[in-house]
Amino acid sequence: MVAGWVLVACLGGAAAVAGAQDKFDKPVRILVGFPAGGTADLIARVVADKLKDSLGVPVIVDNRPGAIGRIAAEAVKNAAPDGTTIMVMPIGPMAVVPHSTKNLNYDPLKDFTPIALGATFQFAFATGPGSGAKTWPEFAAWVKANPDKAAFATSGAGSLPHFFGLLLSTELGVPMLHVAYKGSAAYINDLVGGQVPAAIDTLADLSELHRSGKIRILASSGAVRSTALPDVPTFKELGLPAVQAIGWFGFFGPANMPRSVVDTLNRGINKALQSVDVLEKLSKVGMDPAPNSPEEFARVVASDYAKWGPIVKTSGFTSD
Repeated sequence: MVAGWVLVACLGGAAAVAGAQDKFDKPVRILVGFPAGGTADLIARVVADKLKDSLGVPVIVDNRPGAIGRIAAEAVKNAAPDGTTIMVMPIGPMAVVPHSTKNLNYDPLKDFTPIALGATFQFAFATGPGSGAKTWPEFAAWVKANPDKAAFATSGAGSLPHFFGLLLSTELGVPMLHVAYKGSAAYINDLVGGQVPAAIDTLADLSELHRSGKIRILASSGAVRSTALPDVPTFKELGLPAVQAIGWFGFFGPANMPRSVVDTLNRGINKALQSVDVLEKLSKVGMDPAPNSPEEFARVVASDYAKWGPIVKTSGFTSD
């Protein structure tokens, strides 16, 4: 029901517009709800650099950090649906945060048009010396033998790694305490020093520490192993097929964008994602470019919204 509604809503204004639009007559702004230098900012900038040639107009990246992307989301929600104001947004604010925030100023399924899925990424479960575990079976055995010490760190309460950890804890059958830090850098010292036994973050954020031997990534969250760390098995391989999660960064516009505008932006973004230099830049930070259609992306958004809702609600966590 939700997926069908999104598909109708995202293309709600399309039927009224005939013909194709190959070029724009005004500059396009890509809003980023996070500070410059982060992954969302990187994706916006590498795509913007290519998109300007496809659209024939300047494409400007506009950082609007704050409130876990809510400031940028509200600006796009209230923008004219002509395609000149769009945004890059990760999975969290669109599929997770809405379930934990009562006074959200946008509805991810009604207020936006999914344009294109930019890139996907996996999550990683890592241990330091706190448990002594070198493999997932060893960690699972340690947790069951030491339930009072079972804990995992993340970069913040209400983040997708937080709820992925709860999903993993449920499948493991042992409650693990969530220890929320203020950012990834804050928990690394405790993980490496053994003060917290495990951590969950993006594969990209933990891969260098894994390669250096300071921590050990025991498993990743994808359906298949990451090409960046082929030595790391997936939870599916380890006998936990339900413990699967793929994060993403996608492009959205306001609701009711004309279909011709959506298609033009989708073509331009997909073309950018398939260029060699963009592929190289994104792969370096653990991102897999994922060109697809607006309909396919709408189904991804709806599916993840439905998947994470019950997990968030069962946790009882609220950010208000």
